Amino acid sequence: MFTTERTTLAQHLAAQCRDLPDAADLPALLLDVALACKYVAKAVATGSLGGVLGSADTINVQGETQKTLDVLSNDLFLRQAEWGGHLAALASEEMEDPHPIPAHYPCGRYLLVYDPLDGSSNIDVNVAVGSIFSVLRAPGDGTPADEAAFLQPGTAQMAAGYALYGPSTMLVLTVGRGVHGFTLDPLVGEFILTHPAMTIPADTCEFAINASNSRFWEAPVKRYVEECLAGRSGPRAKDFNMRWIASLVADVHRILVRGGIYLYPRDNKDPDKPGRLRQLYEANPVAFLVEQAGGRASTGTARLLDVVPTTLHQRIPLIFGARHEVERIDGYHAAQPEAALDTPLFNTRSLFRVAT
Repeated sequence: MFTTERTTLAQHLAAQCRDLPDAADLPALLLDVALACKYVAKAVATGSLGGVLGSADTINVQGETQKTLDVLSNDLFLRQAEWGGHLAALASEEMEDPHPIPAHYPCGRYLLVYDPLDGSSNIDVNVAVGSIFSVLRAPGDGTPADEAAFLQPGTAQMAAGYALYGPSTMLVLTVGRGVHGFTLDPLVGEFILTHPAMTIPADTCEFAINASNSRFWEAPVKRYVEECLAGRSGPRAKDFNMRWIASLVADVHRILVRGGIYLYPRDNKDPDKPGRLRQLYEANPVAFLVEQAGGRASTGTARLLDVVPTTLHQRIPLIFGARHEVERIDGYHAAQPEAALDTPLFNTRSLFRVAT
């Protein structure tokens, strides 16, 4: 049934930001980001019909082969966000350096960091993907910002969110006043509030981790996963389900909707990359959303939002979700930060043995 009693994204942002300090332009910027997400959603939805699948035959700053949609999505974000006078610069996972605001556009008070298409490796198999974004304050002198301006801890974020391109397109965001989800009404092109005040239960029976990396995990993570797998007969005395989509946005959304814990922990697979996720583009905005929903986000040894990045593309471990579960893992790290753990499920003759 059609009704006029619906809250649009614009109405919600006007109410949430009305008395926030230094946030006069924030709703307009977030509406520009939302428009970029609509364009990306349209491109994702056309798939093969639009000729946007496959590789772009280019390598990004992360050393990864870019998909055609990676490049297109990045351009869409740039085009929609750079002209409005709200930004001093933009930084993207797909670009080596920050993108300054062109001289013919006014320079604003904010910085935008974003991953234009998270999970793009899943595009060709039609699995849900998304975009992640975060807003920071610019230095404030009215000039374009350099890389150093972006190196702020997650606690400095003014807003963060993601768009999920699945059976329906959703936009989930926070301006530091809870987490709220909006569904795109394709008939009128508006994001409508459908998931107000999203929360993560403190306890859960679901965890998400890439078990193929088990031989590289640190002992505390091995201990935690082994206890979950032991189920009702183990030390946790309850059964757990494992869920892993391999699309961060989809995994985050599942946890915000139904609870759980997600682990992409530090490991020794590549000593140069102790963490896998990018702090500015992925981990910080996710951690902000999770904490605003009552959950917890950690590196395993520290609150993630307190970590100050030293480079634009810095990687970091990320464990987030149900508060009591994340606290348990933090406790395991504190109790045995360097100790090896005898874990039969992951040892040489184990169920998860991987040939070398």
